Amino acid sequence: MDERPTHVLQEPGVDGFVYGASPVMQTLNAIAGEIARTNIPVLIVGESGTGKDTYARFIHRLSEQNESRFQKINCVTLDPAQLAKLVHEARSKFSNHEAWGTIYLDHVEELDSTCQRVLLTLLPDGDNMGNDGELRARLISSSSCNIEKEVARGRFRRELYLRLNGVCLRLSPLRERKEDLSLLMEYFLNKHAGELKKPLPRLDSGAMETLKTYSWPGNTRELENLARSIVAIGDVHLVLTDLRANVMATQEVHENGRPSSLKLAARAALRQTERELILQALHKTQWNRKRAAQELQISYKSLLYKIKQIRMPNGEQDS
Repeated sequence: MDERPTHVLQEPGVDGFVYGASPVMQTLNAIAGEIARTNIPVLIVGESGTGKDTYARFIHRLSEQNESRFQKINCVTLDPAQLAKLVHEARSKFSNHEAWGTIYLDHVEELDSTCQRVLLTLLPDGDNMGNDGELRARLISSSSCNIEKEVARGRFRRELYLRLNGVCLRLSPLRERKEDLSLLMEYFLNKHAGELKKPLPRLDSGAMETLKTYSWPGNTRELENLARSIVAIGDVHLVLTDLRANVMATQEVHENGRPSSLKLAARAALRQTERELILQALHKTQWNRKRAAQELQISYKSLLYKIKQIRMPNGEQDS
């Protein structure tokens, strides 16, 4: 008899947005539930805000090691010495064969060549698990970019990619599964109404239509932020004013090729200026996003968000 806790794949609210009515989410959750019971390395790929962290924790919680430690390592700011120290500490904590636990490498694509080499020396090769000096913990990695392209360009070690990519979970952006919007919004409104001890807002059909016409560049994280604002302010239509303006501006440009009002023109011009400045910074730093963020004097996460907002061509966006 299979005693795996399958209910967590079905009940909203258990893991936030790791559920949905769309076929793609049902399939993804079923795959996650199956691989959670193994020790296969997992690579989670998706745009910023799609829920990579949540899926990593979701897999850990469904695994046989769910009572062991979950260690998250942010690869964005790591240097080789820090990486070696963190992994050594994690390895010592997971030295007991019965409690390997999980190590989660967030933004693994940001590791420089030296860090990649250090990590490669610590990872087991295939089924050769648990040798002295090797990492015994379950390994989950995440990336916001297309690592296959990084490998092809020589920016990411192929052997490391193959060891990390035992199974790849690709998270769909929210704009491709809008049938999940009402379910997600209901969950987030309930969550934050409870946390903030505020009345639970209700969205009418007009508000839901606005949500469905928006492209959600920040994905589920952006939707949750909107839900939190609606609960905190208590006025659905007031909070949706900017969202509607954004939708109208986008529709205006698509239909007429140019915005028809001064306000919309200013917004379109601002977006174009931001796009040009970001492209200049990326070209100057040879598409190193951490250095580009420093050039632009904004945070790394802000840069990632803006890259999604300005909708770069595919060849640039995944660099």
